[in-house]
Amino acid sequence: MALFKSKKEAGDDQPRTVPCHIAVIMDGNGRWAKKRGLPRTAGHAAGAETFRRVATYCRDIGVKYLTVYAFSTENWKRPKEEVDAIMGLLEKYLLEAIEKMERDHIRLKFFGDTSVLSPVLRERIAETDAISARMDGFQANVCLNYGGRDEIVRAAARWAELAAAGETEPLTEERFSGLLWSGGIPDPELLIRPGGELRLSNFLLWQSAYTELIFTDTLWPDFDAREIDRAIEEFNRRDRRFGGL
Repeated sequence: MALFKSKKEAGDDQPRTVPCHIAVIMDGNGRWAKKRGLPRTAGHAAGAETFRRVATYCRDIGVKYLTVYAFSTENWKRPKEEVDAIMGLLEKYLLEAIEKMERDHIRLKFFGDTSVLSPVLRERIAETDAISARMDGFQANVCLNYGGRDEIVRAAARWAELAAAGETEPLTEERFSGLLWSGGIPDPELLIRPGGELRLSNFLLWQSAYTELIFTDTLWPDFDAREIDRAIEEFNRRDRRFGGL
């Protein structure tokens, strides 16, 4: 049973803080499949279903933003068969999401360079953008063909363009943050990495300066509401001082 309920169900007397923004590195799909004698593509399919469940649960307990690492700029190095399978799953998911986003009150946004994706995927992403623009509430951000360093370099290049065009205001952290793909949303308070690895792997490098990091051995396809609950419990035990005393 999940520990955290929606605000309406839980009442005001339940002493817990649910992070406004949770980030997740969805890791372990391939190893999950290998343990079961299945192809890696089966692990990615199971991981896609986990994303659906986790996003819905986060929405229900009051999280405002969920950002997941779906495909990095380095993942193109994987076998073509695996890359094609991931892109096919994404296309299938987006087609279904377009029909359900407004009903389920889940907005979808994409962070990363989508220009290299197939025309079909770009069209689906444009449709989710249009639907999200007319909705309020929970937002799931999918990092696709994304790299934290690439994001920072692109933001710096954008600032250089603005300066060359006559921008005279000084560059501040706040203004630079607004040039990132995540511009306009708060930085994640909690970042969870399933799968047993202990690194960020080029994910949200700028945004995670003061994010609480939690690592778990659970493989992503096995991740569930209880894992989210445990991470939020640990988050509530942390003393977040932001450099102060």
